[in-house]
Parts: sequence; C-alpha cells; structure tokens
Amino acid sequence: MTQTLTDRPRGPVRLAEATATADPRPEPLRRTSGRTREDLLTFLGAVAASLATTWVFYTQVLPFEGTIGFVVVWYVALVTFYAVLTGLTQPWEVVVDRVVTTAVVAAPTLVALALASVVLMTVVKGLPALHHANFLTQDMSGVRADDPFTKGGILHALVGTLIEVTIAVGIAMPLGVATAVYMSEVGGRGARLVRTVVEAMTALPSIVAGLFIYTICLVYLGMPASGLAAGLALATMALPIMARASYVVLGVVPGGLREASYALGAGRWQTVWKVVLPTARPGLATALILGVARAVGETAPVLLTSGASTYFNSNPVQDPMNSLPLYIYASISSGSPQMEDRAYAAAAVLLMVVLTLFVLARLVAGGRKTR
Repeated sequence: MTQTLTDRPRGPVRLAEATATADPRPEPLRRTSGRTREDLLTFLGAVAASLATTWVFYTQVLPFEGTIGFVVVWYVALVTFYAVLTGLTQPWEVVVDRVVTTAVVAAPTLVALALASVVLMTVVKGLPALHHANFLTQDMSGVRADDPFTKGGILHALVGTLIEVTIAVGIAMPLGVATAVYMSEVGGRGARLVRTVVEAMTALPSIVAGLFIYTICLVYLGMPASGLAAGLALATMALPIMARASYVVLGVVPGGLREASYALGAGRWQTVWKVVLPTARPGLATALILGVARAVGETAPVLLTSGASTYFNSNPVQDPMNSLPLYIYASISSGSPQMEDRAYAAAAVLLMVVLTLFVLARLVAGGRKTR
C-alpha cells in the first residue's frame, strides 16, 4: 500500500519529535558560592558549639589561660564544627569551599581587628593630652616632664615632620620615577644592574641610611644637624621603595598603548610622558604612599642627622629640627606617666597626618574623571 503525500511525516515535525523525546539537559550542580538559610543556621550552630566547647575545655578542663590562646582554640573548633555540620547535608566540594572561605575571611578580619585595636588604644591613651588645644599650638620649650597638659605641645615636632617628609618626597619621588622609567622603557644591561641595586636597597636598615647621610653630609661636608639632613636620610630610605613600586606599575601598562603612540609618530619620550605616565598615575600614587609610609615613621635617621629639640624651628638648613617619631621616642624614654600620655597623643596625631597624606595623594592621582 503506497503512502500518500499527506501521510508522510514532514522534516520539521520529525525534528521536533526527536527534540521532544531527547534526554533533557542535566541539572546544574549546586553552586558552592551560594548562601541559603540552612547555611546560615549551620554557621550559627557551629559558632555556638565551638564557643561552648572551647569554654569548657580551655577554661575548665585544660590548664590553659589567656585571651589569644582562647581565640586560637575557638577558631580551630569553629572550622571543625562547621565542616562536620556542613558535611551532613552537602557534598564534599561544598564542605571544602566552606572551610576555605572561613579561612580566607578570617585572615583580613584578624588584620582589621589588630589595626583597629592599635588605633583605638593609641587614641584612648592619648585623650588626656589630645583634648587640650595647646597640644597642637605650642612647643615644649621650658616645659618640664611633670607639668600639666595645659602647658606645651607638639607644634615643633609636627611642623618638623611635615618639612622633612616634604624634602624626602621632593627628592625621592622624581628620582624613583625616573629610575623606574629607565628600567622599564630603556632596558639593557645597565637596567638590570640598576634593578638589582634597587631591589637590594629596599631592605636597607634605617640606621644605615642615617649613618650614610651622617658620614657624607655632616662629617665630610660639614653640614650642620638640620631638617635638610634628616630629609636626605628619609629620601635615601624612600627612594628604593618608590622606584621598585613605580617599576612594577609601569610594567603593567598595556603594550598596545605604546605601539599605538609609536604608530601615530610619537617618539619614545613623548610616549613615556604623554601615554605611559598618565596611564600609570594611580599606581604611581601607590608608590608615593609606600615611600611616605616608610619614611614618616622613622626615628633613627632623624636622631642621627637632625637631633632632638624642644623649641620650634621652621628653617630646615640650620639648627636641630624635631619630628613626631623622635618626640614619641623621647617622651616614652623619659619615664614620666604624663610624658607617656603625650607620646600616645603624638602617635595619634602622626596617624592622622599619615592618613591625610594618603588621601591627598589619592586625590591628586585621581585627577579629573572623564567619560
């Protein structure tokens, strides 16, 4: 019996039937990064169980004591309970993800707590001196160690720190960027040698930098102990940090930008000045921040090259010039409880100065945003 034309199955119909009868796509596996109510309850249960277990064994059964030890044992118990409870309902991949996530989150949390505790302790201990206005408007000339907080201040040390850091940055930043440009854009055997020296100098002890400037400038050249000598010592320390960080930043600038500049007829230095450096400006701000952070808190180079003083001096080329780190060191070494409070207050001001410099560097590096 012949099949009529209308009884023959058409191609699209047969394809649709085959598609309908085909095996459905396998369901995707459960995402390990997702969080459900069950996950939250599991974590809270692990926290409660680990705290209870740690309290019983650490404080009641075992002969241990101390807050740090309690936190370490509690964290180990938390990870263990969390892994066991998660493994009751989830596959092995999810258990591993939860354990690794807990470890990764705990690391920055610990660092943040340590930093917050340091800042909070410094500010709290310095409050007896910080809330007096004269602490920022007077120097320590004629002030004894047991005088009340209504007398004396850190104006001389604050101004000295700003002057010395400004001198150091004014010397180290241009030289550091120029060194990074030479290593990144010029290259050659000389660049490899310079890179080796810069990497070696990043671990230079601060006392060595101070002795270098003391020997060259104060002994051989006859320069007096001053803020300029201290700025040179701080620049010696900040220069390799800035050069190394700037070199890393220039290395991540896309090579296509350089090639496009060369294709438009620009030379090497035009490309560096108008393409590479503007592109790397946010990264260069990071290099500046790292260099300032290395220089602003040093005491030994300033003590060797500038010396301590109790009076105000804004002239960096003559007479000793104090700084906040040196003021803190001298106040702590005095043995007086009131001077110790002044030292903590000066440390809090130093933290604010560093934060202000970092914010200014970021704002300058950000520039005007364009679409």
